[in-house]
Amino acid sequence: MRKIFIFLLVLVLLPVTAKAMEYTAPQAPLEAERYMPEESASFSEDLWYVIRSSISHLQPSIAEAVRISLSLIAVALLVSVLETMSGMSKNIIQLVSAISVGILLIQPSNTLLRLGIRTVQEMSEYGKLLLPVMASAMAAQGAVTTSAALYTATTLFSTVLSVGITKLLIPLIYIYLTICIANSAVGSDMLKRLQSTAKGVMTSSLKAFIYIFSGYLTITGVVSGTADASAVKATKMIISGAVPVVGKIISDASETILVGAGVMKSAAGVYGIITIVAIFLLPFMQIGIQYLILKLTATVCSIFGSKATVNLIADFTTVMGFILATLGVVCLLLLISTVCLMKGIT
Repeated sequence: MRKIFIFLLVLVLLPVTAKAMEYTAPQAPLEAERYMPEESASFSEDLWYVIRSSISHLQPSIAEAVRISLSLIAVALLVSVLETMSGMSKNIIQLVSAISVGILLIQPSNTLLRLGIRTVQEMSEYGKLLLPVMASAMAAQGAVTTSAALYTATTLFSTVLSVGITKLLIPLIYIYLTICIANSAVGSDMLKRLQSTAKGVMTSSLKAFIYIFSGYLTITGVVSGTADASAVKATKMIISGAVPVVGKIISDASETILVGAGVMKSAAGVYGIITIVAIFLLPFMQIGIQYLILKLTATVCSIFGSKATVNLIADFTTVMGFILATLGVVCLLLLISTVCLMKGIT
């Protein structure tokens, strides 16, 4: 609270005749710089450069996802053969299936969870450096109240989301996976209800967070103009369907970025947006590849595999979807705020 008060005081004291002042975006993290052009050309060219660079680093992730997929298909096929040809108990076969799928997917899921947490933290840390610069530039143009409101909201929501992810969402995901494996092994109605409850809590938390942030922007009057309307539309599109919402996150966010960058001439803002995308995109793609291949694997296994095996693979796919949705929410939070601030800089 003290930091926010000091910041607001600084904004009030900033001279409004600051057109000659130059605001420079903070330097991109070293990891993100690998995917950014050495010299900026234009917003669209820089964005495509980041996309191409990220895609070029996807081969190891694709190979790993395919390897896991083939292993899961082999397990599902073996379980199907055991069920039809052996005299083993169905309960024992179901237990072996759950353990085998769990062994194959727990370690990759843990790795991707850690990747997601690290990406969220990197985006949040960069946002803490970028947004004060953008808010100061906007306040220097006379929009002191709007810049303070947007900066305060973004800082608050970013902190709450970051803490919520590490303290609530991640433990819930591990609990959810444990329940899923146990339910696949024993087929308990109580475990099935617990699984459904855990999934509902995670889904509702993400939806509620975006509703509150979108509502705050509207109530405070921060959202105005074409770019901001697009930003709100992009936010609501995340929660209009079921989690994970993979494609819409990128497409709607790109629309928001392009509208804002096309209208404004803030070099700091454009550089900041490119940096956020560079931090976000490769981890999102890596997790997205695993998500899509797992989803395809579950579909293939449903042709010949047991229901319990297919459902467990689908449960791990759901977890990948939650990680994707979480990354998308954090990224859009920063992108929307940056674009809104860019609207006030002339």
